[in-house]
Amino acid sequence: MRKQLIVIVSNIVLLVCIQPTIGQSLYQPYSHAFYQKLSPVLYSPDTRLHTAFKPMIMDSTLATDFNNIVNLHGDHRTSWGGRKLWQEHLIELDYGKNTFYADLLPDFQMGRSTREDKSIWIFSKGIQIGGKIGEKWAFQANYFHNQAQFADYINDYVEQHGVVPGEAGTVRNNGSQRRWSNATANLSFTPIHYLNISLAYDKNFIGDGYRSLLLSDVSANYLSLKLTGTLGNVQYVSLLSYMRDPFATTFENTVSLSEVPNNGTGANRFKWGAFQYLDWNITNRFSAGFFQSVIWAPKNSAGRRGFDFNYISPLIFLRSVELTNTSSPDKMHLGINTKYKILDNMVVYGQFLLGELTISQLFAGNGYLHNKFGIQLGARGHDLFGIKKLNYLGEFNTVRPYTYQHFTPITAYTNYSQPLAHPLGANFREGIALLNYSFLSFDFQAQGVWAMYGADPDANTNYGGDIFKYYTQYPSEFGNTIGQGVNTHLVYLGFKAAYLLNPKYNLRIELAATNRRASDIGSTNNTSLFSIGLRSSFRNQYHDF
Repeated sequence: MRKQLIVIVSNIVLLVCIQPTIGQSLYQPYSHAFYQKLSPVLYSPDTRLHTAFKPMIMDSTLATDFNNIVNLHGDHRTSWGGRKLWQEHLIELDYGKNTFYADLLPDFQMGRSTREDKSIWIFSKGIQIGGKIGEKWAFQANYFHNQAQFADYINDYVEQHGVVPGEAGTVRNNGSQRRWSNATANLSFTPIHYLNISLAYDKNFIGDGYRSLLLSDVSANYLSLKLTGTLGNVQYVSLLSYMRDPFATTFENTVSLSEVPNNGTGANRFKWGAFQYLDWNITNRFSAGFFQSVIWAPKNSAGRRGFDFNYISPLIFLRSVELTNTSSPDKMHLGINTKYKILDNMVVYGQFLLGELTISQLFAGNGYLHNKFGIQLGARGHDLFGIKKLNYLGEFNTVRPYTYQHFTPITAYTNYSQPLAHPLGANFREGIALLNYSFLSFDFQAQGVWAMYGADPDANTNYGGDIFKYYTQYPSEFGNTIGQGVNTHLVYLGFKAAYLLNPKYNLRIELAATNRRASDIGSTNNTSLFSIGLRSSFRNQYHDF
């Protein structure tokens, strides 16, 4: 440990001494709809940008394209009301190197679920602040108070998991209505051009696709300390996170939603996560990233354990020995993320996630339980058919049963009763198609999702898709296949059209239409939704599951 600390401290000192230049520290919350507008510069064969780990810092390379997006309407309006509606934050102070902004964030949606014959609506009131202090510090925070009446399939999710998808905190029910609050905060420090340090209550995403099998933003926010070091074509990210699973079972007891206190705290059901990601831009066109994660709880079967300082070391693969320890109380994953710029305006990408692997059984074709992995393959591009700002994405994901489960749910690959990777958990195949087009102030998106997954017939059976169940409880050690259990097919089609009022905080008028069909051998669930809303902020909200 002493040698490791010497190496770490020496590297930090070296970075500080190499370059006195101060880096830009403009933090941009992650939203797929916003980030895909940066595709021409992010995936240009003339650059070697590190694109996998998000949210990103908008540095000098991205500054021009970023400013063109957030200053879409220019600065030609002279009246106070016109400037605030179309091109400025509600409060905007600029003192050169020091800036501050604040906004009210409305997120109002009203619509109808035609097959369920009921009204659906979301009424969210939010506020955000942000700014820079010099060229080293940046901060951003927001808070939302939400009320909603959801479609039945989202209500079913809330009933099962105790939370609204992608959110945290206590959900209060008033008949069919839900009430909850959520917040985000980020403090970013860039002491030199090569290093960024951030303390955040936020989410993270690793990958170049729409989904991620490594680390995704489909769960709730969590507290994390992130160090991002970039030296030429190599970027290294070390993330230490504090998470909670208030409804999970621990090593020494069992809990159900009905047994959790009304405040939803689930006493002491917290856990730690350490994530490392090394990204290497080998050429202008080809990049490879290497991923490692470990989840551990403050208690194990032997009693109170406390914080494990072994996982502080940011050296990647240092703890890969955990993969060979079948009795380890910690959940370990390794992964690879790659991309190749096959054309000037097209990128192919992929991921491989490894939970556990027995080579002798891999090619035996016997469905061995302990071969747990996931695969992603995809392609994305911009300016399709030569049409500027017409962007596309096609993606395939598959994860074997039991991949993200662990011996006890508190150490599964989850956060706040939600997956840390894919919203379907495991035991599935999925195909996704996305088409985005921007014209002047109009944004359009068409989306299609097909998925086949295996559900459990009852709460006491574990076919490997529900990652919140005990990994030690399974029907068979052999003969496991993707889609086992209650074989279910999902088709999700969505269309959105938005008129962008103020790009600074994504204030827009949005029309949306959705059709969702989930069917198994015994039932079919159809949902058709239509809505109109006044929306803002850059939050990803995944209801396409």
